Amino acid sequence: MWSHVRSQIVALVLLIALTPAAQPVSAEELSPAQVYSMVSPATVLVYAVSEKGGTTGTGSIIDKSGLVLTNAHVILDKATDAPYTTLFIFLKPARVSGRDQDNLIHRHKATVVAYQPALDLALLKIMDAPPAIPVLAMGNSGDIVIGSRVLAVGHPERGGLWSLTTGVISAEWKDYGGVPGWDVFQTETSLNRGNSGGPLVNGAGQQIGVNSFIQRKSDDGLAITSINFAIKSSVVKEWLARQGIQVAYAKADPRNEPTHGSSAPLAPVRTQPTKMQDNQPEAQPETGAGLPPLRPFSLDQLVKGLAQTQKDLESQMDDMQAEIRKRRR
Repeated sequence: MWSHVRSQIVALVLLIALTPAAQPVSAEELSPAQVYSMVSPATVLVYAVSEKGGTTGTGSIIDKSGLVLTNAHVILDKATDAPYTTLFIFLKPARVSGRDQDNLIHRHKATVVAYQPALDLALLKIMDAPPAIPVLAMGNSGDIVIGSRVLAVGHPERGGLWSLTTGVISAEWKDYGGVPGWDVFQTETSLNRGNSGGPLVNGAGQQIGVNSFIQRKSDDGLAITSINFAIKSSVVKEWLARQGIQVAYAKADPRNEPTHGSSAPLAPVRTQPTKMQDNQPEAQPETGAGLPPLRPFSLDQLVKGLAQTQKDLESQMDDMQAEIRKRRR
């Protein structure tokens, strides 16, 4: 009898030992739709323009005062190696319709706070930031490992505005390209021109990188795919600190985060351009039945359209001022 009971116990123990343990679902992991609802309102379209042309990129709002993080190459005019003369920030509409006249209605002028080409980082400030502006939380890139799930929101060329792409971390690099302190993630998350300066976020919807550059062609002309790079948030945090701006990492569990992300109180920001030398409620995704299809935008057409919009607004302002002067006579 005892022998039979003992054999059953041994069998049960072996069964338990050999049965794979159930994998717990991390409280930090949100669905792509949830991450998008958190991240996209704090993701902006950056439009930099001068008399000879302009360019577009992506940025993220990192403080409720209207500070926007992006790439230096988004705001620098290649002809002058200086920032473009005019900068605009476009905030995301309630729904992205695929029509520029609907998507680009929330426009604000911006100024350069600081930039550093070597690290490809720039900080802008929205001049007339709305009072309830959403903020993207800063995550700790040190918590990210190869294989970690990451997502990006931005404006890829030939894609839709405020597009979402997903993937994982493929590799990481220290002092990339021989640049001291330029630590980057390599990711298979799809990036293209127009994504530059936008947020790379973890599964909790916290920014752990700034999408910066891609590799698409080898030295012998062979096409390269899924090789994309983002500057680590640790680099961003240290760079901001050198500008006198302190930003804290968000808590790991998004359920403990405030509605619009989390950042430490920021020190006063210099408002003059300075060349530096060496964080939502759950929402439904914005595609589906009853919504218009997204129309991929052309980067060139978008830039031309934005330039024409600027001219039209200036013409309207001139007409209004002329009418005011006329009435005062």
